[in-house]
Amino acid sequence: MIDLSVSIGSLKLKNPLLPASGTFGYGTEMMKFYDVNQYGAIITKSLTLEARSGNNMPRIAETNCGMLNSIGLANVGLDTFINKTLDTLQNITTPIIVNIAGSTIDEYVAIARQLSSLRKIKGIEVNVSCPNVKQGGMAFGTDPDITSNIVSSIRKIYDKTLIVKLSPNVTDIGIIAQSAVDAGADALSLINTVLGMRIDINTRKPLLSTITGGLSGPAIKPIALAKVFQVAKSVDVPIIGIGGITSWEDVIEFLIAGATAVEIGSLHFIDPSGPQLMLDEIKNYCRKNSIHKITELTNSLEAENND
Repeated sequence: MIDLSVSIGSLKLKNPLLPASGTFGYGTEMMKFYDVNQYGAIITKSLTLEARSGNNMPRIAETNCGMLNSIGLANVGLDTFINKTLDTLQNITTPIIVNIAGSTIDEYVAIARQLSSLRKIKGIEVNVSCPNVKQGGMAFGTDPDITSNIVSSIRKIYDKTLIVKLSPNVTDIGIIAQSAVDAGADALSLINTVLGMRIDINTRKPLLSTITGGLSGPAIKPIALAKVFQVAKSVDVPIIGIGGITSWEDVIEFLIAGATAVEIGSLHFIDPSGPQLMLDEIKNYCRKNSIHKITELTNSLEAENND
C-alpha cells in the first residue's frame, strides 16, 4: 500500500491533489461529471465580503502555452455563500477550503470570522496575490508588512488551517513567505498567476478588457517550480505548489522541489477529469521507486548546490 496522505496545518488530506481556486467553481460544478471527493481537498473560487461581478468582458485569452485571465474575483459574496451555496456542498466529504480576498484588512477579517464558525469549512486560503483587481490584490502580496498585518489580524480570530497564497510578481518571494509564516500562516500556496498580456495585431487593441491579466498554464511551470524550491529553503511550513501542472510527472517534480501538496488549475479547462488519472500513475511511480509514503518525496532534490 502506498500512503498518499499529507498534512496541511491541522488538516490531514488523503492525497496531495487540490483544485486551484478559480478553476473549479465552488466544488459543485464538476459533481455531475465525476466524484470530486477524490481530491485531497477542494479549494473554492475567491470569496469577498460583497458580491462582485468582476471585470468587463473579454476577460480570458489563450496563449501559445497557457491562458490569460482577468476575471476580477467575480463571486456571489459572503452572505449568499453562507445562506445558499453552502447547502450545495453538503454531499462533498473531502475537506473544503475557502479562498478569501478583500480590499482592506477589515474585509479579510470579517470573512474569516464568519467562516470560522462553519463546521463544513475546514480552512481558508488567503489571497493576497491577485494581479487583476484594482484594489488590494497583488499590491497586498508584494509588501511584506501588509502581508504580515493581514495574516496576523486573521490569525487572532481564526484557529483553523490558514494558508496564504503568494504572488510571483515580487523581487524576493522568500521575504514575503517569511513574513506570512512569522504572522501565523500554517502553510503557503504558490504561485498565483504571472502578470501578462496579449494584443490583437489587426485592431492594435489588447485581448483583455483590463489590458493585462494573469498568465497560467504550462508556460509558468518552470517559474513556479523555482519559487517553490526557493521558499522551501526559507520557511518550515507545508508548501502547496501551483503553476502549469498538467501531468503526474509535474506533481512529482513539485514535491521533489519542496511542495507537500499541489493545486491543479488550467488543466480543468482542458481535461476536467485529468487530475483523477494522476493518482494511479503517482502510486505506480512510488512502487517502482520503493517509496511507501508520498511525504518521502517532499524536498528530496539531490543536487550538489542547493543554494
